[in-house]
Amino acid sequence: MHLVRMHPVLMHPVLETVLLLVCAAVVVLLLFAIVFYLRPVATSFWLRRVALRRAGFRKTKISTTVGEQVAWQGGAGPLLVLLHGAGDQAGTWYRVAPPLNQHFQLVIPDLAGHGESEPRTGVLSLGTLLAALEQVLDASERRGQSMVLVGNSLGAWISMLYAEKYPQRVKRVILVDGGPIKGATEIGIMPKNREEARRAIDAVLDPSSPRRPNFVLDDLVRVSNRGPISRLLAAGEEDMSKYLLEEKLASFQVPVDLVWGASDRLVSLEYATKLQSKLPQCTLTILERCGHGPQLECPHKLTRVLLQLLTPDRPFTDETSHAPSRTTGEHA
Repeated sequence: MHLVRMHPVLMHPVLETVLLLVCAAVVVLLLFAIVFYLRPVATSFWLRRVALRRAGFRKTKISTTVGEQVAWQGGAGPLLVLLHGAGDQAGTWYRVAPPLNQHFQLVIPDLAGHGESEPRTGVLSLGTLLAALEQVLDASERRGQSMVLVGNSLGAWISMLYAEKYPQRVKRVILVDGGPIKGATEIGIMPKNREEARRAIDAVLDPSSPRRPNFVLDDLVRVSNRGPISRLLAAGEEDMSKYLLEEKLASFQVPVDLVWGASDRLVSLEYATKLQSKLPQCTLTILERCGHGPQLECPHKLTRVLLQLLTPDRPFTDETSHAPSRTTGEHA
């Protein structure tokens, strides 16, 4: 039996190519590690947006009176709008959106002043965010179709403002750890140093979640004090108070579901029960071992609940998690 041996002269180009590819991969990984270390928040945002694109969502740009807005769209079926919280962006839904995409047409905007949506500078009023959302939804492919709004944190507040203004367009609102009533918290959302950032992160995560390293906390301090959160707070308490719906909830026309992380200490369960008591058609579902952002911390539990709320006739089983607890408002 004869063995075929590659001539040494022919072997060098092959080895050179392999070595070049390996070296290039190492350099890319090293550069990515450096970028992630220096800007972990921005890198995480970018990776989540890449995940949306890879899941089949397409990025669209919409011209509005407050500047160009960006929204991700995909799927077919009833219209479902996902709204992120303050300082966040559309990519926050990257693990929840793909399974929902199988049943709904999704619209996932970057709220005004967040992500890639304008305005890039200046004070951000809730009125600006609402005006931009109105025009984004007016420009969607299925304009005029009734929709369900799902909002996390600030996105929950904006969802309620939109539903209150356009009840004929909204058939349901699902609020995830947020709402349109005043709720005092001692946790600062604009940390000035690493220690304050640690307390803020601990308040929004379940104690069992991994602790964030110091370089992430340092970047959080930088981003919080220069990004959308600082611009929202610059609008002032007087401006924000104009958009509270506390006195209008008793006559709210759209059914509301609350989905809450049991471990959320930024917007606590006490806030959720107070909000539920004020709404005529409202249920509360509690997610155990979840904090303020279930779409990132426990996406499978949140997806399960959303599917149960939105497709109650569809059988859904999940052997890996316990059934969430649910309570119904006395007027539901």
